[in-house]
Order: sequence, then structure tokens, then C-alpha cells
Amino acid sequence: MAGGERDLGVFTATALPGDPRLLPTVTNAFLGTRAFRDILHAAGVYSGAAGDTHRADVPSPLGLRMAAPGARGPAERFTLNTWTGTFSHTIQSHSYSATHQLYAHHSLVHLMAFSITIRRLDGSTHPITVQLQSLFVPQSQDLDLTPGPDFQGAHYIYGRTLVAEVEGGPRPTVHMLWTPIPRSLTLGGEERERRWEFLTAVAGSEEEAKRSYSAGLALAAAGSLHRSHVRAWAALRRGCSVELDGPPALRQALHGCLYYLLSAIPPRDCPGAPSHGISPGGLSNGTRGEDYWGHVFWDQDTWVFPNILLLHPGAARALLRYRLRTLEGARLNAREQGYEGAKFPWESAATGREVCPEEIYGAQEIHVSGDVLMAFEQYYCTTQDQKLFREDGGWELVEAVARYWCSRMVWSEELYHIRGVMPPDEYHSQVDNSAYTNAVARRSLNFAADLARDLLLPVPEEWEDRARKIKVPFDEERKYHPEYDGYSPGEPVKQADVVLLGFPLMHPMNAEVRRNDLEMYEPVTDPAGPAMTWSMFAVGWLELKELQRARSQLEKCFSNITEPFKVWVENSDGSGAVNFLTGMGGFLQVILFGFTGFRITRSGLLFDPTFPDGVTELNVSGISYLGNKLEVAITREEVRMAVTETSRDPPASPLEAMLESGPRFPLWEGQSVSFPTAPGWIQRSPSRTL
Repeated sequence: MAGGERDLGVFTATALPGDPRLLPTVTNAFLGTRAFRDILHAAGVYSGAAGDTHRADVPSPLGLRMAAPGARGPAERFTLNTWTGTFSHTIQSHSYSATHQLYAHHSLVHLMAFSITIRRLDGSTHPITVQLQSLFVPQSQDLDLTPGPDFQGAHYIYGRTLVAEVEGGPRPTVHMLWTPIPRSLTLGGEERERRWEFLTAVAGSEEEAKRSYSAGLALAAAGSLHRSHVRAWAALRRGCSVELDGPPALRQALHGCLYYLLSAIPPRDCPGAPSHGISPGGLSNGTRGEDYWGHVFWDQDTWVFPNILLLHPGAARALLRYRLRTLEGARLNAREQGYEGAKFPWESAATGREVCPEEIYGAQEIHVSGDVLMAFEQYYCTTQDQKLFREDGGWELVEAVARYWCSRMVWSEELYHIRGVMPPDEYHSQVDNSAYTNAVARRSLNFAADLARDLLLPVPEEWEDRARKIKVPFDEERKYHPEYDGYSPGEPVKQADVVLLGFPLMHPMNAEVRRNDLEMYEPVTDPAGPAMTWSMFAVGWLELKELQRARSQLEKCFSNITEPFKVWVENSDGSGAVNFLTGMGGFLQVILFGFTGFRITRSGLLFDPTFPDGVTELNVSGISYLGNKLEVAITREEVRMAVTETSRDPPASPLEAMLESGPRFPLWEGQSVSFPTAPGWIQRSPSRTL
């Protein structure tokens, strides 16, 4: 770093947090664990029926700890390097250092690995021994495991989960190979340095586990196993780069969010690898009784997805395909409750059936179906990927959710109503006409009608009729949206609810109403509520150019970020989910959508940049829009944009930036344009062809 500046993307400590839940996670698209933990999880591998469904604990050989017997007061250092996707533990004495590196390989997604390196620091010639302390036992409370024959020096176990999610349903199989781990490692008297590599491969088939292990062995033999992981991880980080000039704490938080969120998505070079969804605590967590048992909520679609969509639409598409694979389960949920179409579960695992252990949420927190559809709409507007909707089941999902909403409404007093729901504010239940629920249902129906027209399909008249006539509560006297019928101003609210009408729903309202909603709900929202809440208040105040108020809301997020590894907790008192990706997703939306003013619409990608005090510049590389990759650099005075890459198949749409004041700026690949910081939008260029 220039001038000795510390690298804000590297988190270092001399001691570990007292709460092991706050240790950093190492995760890729298929495998995840926590540093020093004796279990790992594999994506989509759940055990337990219905409300008992949880991520199956797979025994992990990776959770060992180094010790240096006989060393007098060795220094210890623990480091999470977000640039290399690697956690390390170093012991250093006056005569040697020993370093343990742990990572989930980012391109070989069925492989995790660690290495131990002992390096002599003086001229001595005595042997140096490091002990390896491990709790690993090849047994699991969730898997019926059987040992198999060794393979290329690795031990092998395999087995199925004990209990299927639904009666008669599949029980996933796990195959695991791992390098045997000795009790100690010794650097010989004549050796200056030596590295030992240990591999763990986990897959759903014996063939894939062996293929991954063999590939890892070959890379290790060539001395490039870790380097190949770092190269894949660095390529992802470069393609999803978000950098700002601002307070160090804000920049560190940004690095942490990008590390944990990008760890959860499918890699670029494995487009066929299915996604099994993103849970609030990520793949590293979710054992029984922990982090909502690894279930997938609206957290994926509303809080995490928009960031992934802007930076990596291929991964966003994979998340949508998870919802497509679970559509039949959603249809059964609707049918069981007496409705048509598809009702996505409040808590989802492998099948799309409701797996929430508490019935009230699954029965009443129905806005999740609209949240799922909003993710599909954002993807469609950003990519114009009609194949997903024409050939891959997207239209069937959109139509099924629209039918569900229509069947869930009742007609009374010249309006359509949705009764007996729980809004995002879970302090209230069995309410009528939740403003958020009804607004997201309205948006679902409008999108379904628009998409049908684009696909040249007939539009059911009831979709548009119900979208026009659904009640979204509004107080004409106070000019704000009551949370539901009968809401009294001042009633406590658990979390962001009505404020979501402004963003991400973009429900029609003027600036006065937007301000009133923010001012009505900010003081009554529980300060101990979940972390993503304050992000949405910050976005709202940024919209209104109330920069100090936006900054004060953004700063509330920092009480949910723990030291030293920037692991988020759901609630500021440490309760709830840990490694809370939902909170990180909300925080990142403040930067990607709040600071930039980006809004995804059918006609263009709107922008209206504004920064809170202390932030002077934002640079985002790899923004994806209509097949183009853009770099955007924003200061208070100027915006610079450049198309850095265009898709050839299908061909990207030529773009232009247009300011509200009138000027147009064609965006040619490889050429940068600049203009004064002002509101405008990026759109298809009507006068250019490639």
C-alpha cells in the first residue's frame, strides 16, 4: 500500500473473538464452514422433515488448530484476506513461523483445502515440530455414513441424510474424500521451509468427489492449488469491484460485505452448477437450531439479489433457477391453503414446500411470493433475457404467482383486499391490507401483464383490473401510508416495512409522502431490530437529499458489524442469525443504489448520485446492463462512464446516457464519457446499431 497505508481489505487480529459464531466463514457455491469448526455444510443437503428440516452437518477435517509445544511466548496472528479469499493463522517465535491457510476453492467448488507452512527464521538446524489439534470424527448426527476404500491416499466416506424433507422425497447423498491428518508436522534439521497440503472433496456423487480430489492433487503437485483459487477469486473481485473514497470504517465494511456475499454465489466458470439458494446466515451456518436452519427467505430475493444482479447477472439467473426448481412445491403450498397458482414458502429448503417451524409465518407472511416475482422482474428489465421466460419456466412461475394473488384477494367496497396477513413488520399479524403486501401484489400483477405482452401472450383482464383496484392504505389527511388497516401512528414496528414502498418497490408517491413515511416510521422502528432496516431508511433519505439523516441511519448498521472479521449479526445485541448476509445485502444496496441513485425500470437504469458527508468518490466496475459491462466513477462534481465489454451472444444493446436536462452521451465500448453529476438514466440508444 502506498505510503505505508494499511490494506483495508485485510482483517488481522492477535486474538480470536470469544464467541466462536463470530469467526470468519470460508465458503464457495457448494461448500462452507467456519474457521476452526468441526462441521461443514454442502449446498442443498438438508435432513429432517418439514419444520425440522435443517442443513445436514457433514464432519469436517478442516477445523484443526495449530499449537507450538515448547515455544516461549510465540506471537499469534489471525488474518482474513478478502482479496485472496483466504483465512490464515500464523504462529511466530524467534526461530520459526508456522502458517495455517484455509480456503474454499472458488473454481473447484467441491473442494476445500488447507496448508501448513513451517519456515525457519534463523540459522539453527534442529527439527521444528508443530502439533495439529483436531476434533474431527467421521460421523454425523444427520448422515448415515459408511467408510469406503481409500482413493489416491485419501480416506473416503459416503452416506445419505437420515430423514427426507417430505414423505417419500429424496434423501441427498454425500461423498467425502480427505487427506489424512497427522498429529504433528516436523520441519527437518536441514530444511529451511516446507509446505504440507490437505484436501477435502465433498460432492453428491462418488465420481464428482474423486474428480475434484484428483484435480486438487494435480494442482497441489504443481505447486498451484492455492494460486488457482486466488486467481479465480481475484477475477470475481475485479469483475465486481466497488471502491469508494471515504471513512476507513465504511471502506472496511464494504470489503467485508463483498467478501461474504460474493463467497455465496456460483463461480463464472461453472454456469451449469445449480444454485440451492442463499440463506440469511450463508452456507457455513444452518445446523439444527442455528441461523434459521439454513432456510431460504425473502432475504435472498429482496436484500441480496439486487446487488448480485447489477454485478453478476449470471449468478442472479442461477438464484432465479432455484425458485424455478421449487415452483411445484409452491403450487402445492397454494393448493393446501385453498388458493390457486403458486405460493412460495416463507422458509424454503430443497423442495419449495413450507418448512417454517412456526405455522403463523408460513400461513400469513405471504409477501414473499411478490418478493420472488420482483427479483424476476428486476432481472428481466436488466437483461431482457427472454429465454428464461419463454423456454426455462420463467413465464410459468410469473403466471402462477399472478394467479395466486388474484385468488387471495376479495372484493369489497369498490376495492380488492388481502386479509389476514403478517407484514414484514412481524410485531403484527392477522392484519388486513398490509401496505407492503398489497403494493408488492400490485407490482406482481403489473409485471405479469407487461411480460405477457412482451411474449405476445394474452393478458387476463383480471390481472390489470385487480392491480388498478387493490387497496394500498393511504391517509389523505396526514399524507402517509398506514402500515395496514387500523394502524395507529406511534405503534412500534419491528423492521423496515412501509419504507420499502419507496425503495425497492418504487410505489407511486411524491416527495412529500416519501418524507412523511420516513418520518412516521423511523422513530417507532425497534432500534434492536434486524440489521437491514437502517439501510432502507438511509436510501430513502439519500433520495430526498437529506444527507445528514442518511448518514445517521447508515451509521446505525455499524452496531451489527463485529470485530475483527466484520461478521454481521442480525440484531445489535448479538441475537439472531450470524454472518447475516441479509444485513450485508441491505448495506451494499445503500452504496450500489443509494449513493448512485440507480433504479431498475422497464425503460432504463435511472441514476441520481448523492453522497453523505465524508464520501468523495465511488467507483464501480462491472455493472451489467442489457449485455454491457460498465465502469462508473462518481464524484460530487462529475460522473464518468465507459462500456468495457459487450456480449456477442446474444448481442448487447447499444447504450446511451441521458440527463434529465436533455444532453445525450453515446456509450461506445472502450470510450469514456463524462458529464456533470446530475439525475438521468442509461437506456438503449434509439439511433445506433452495433
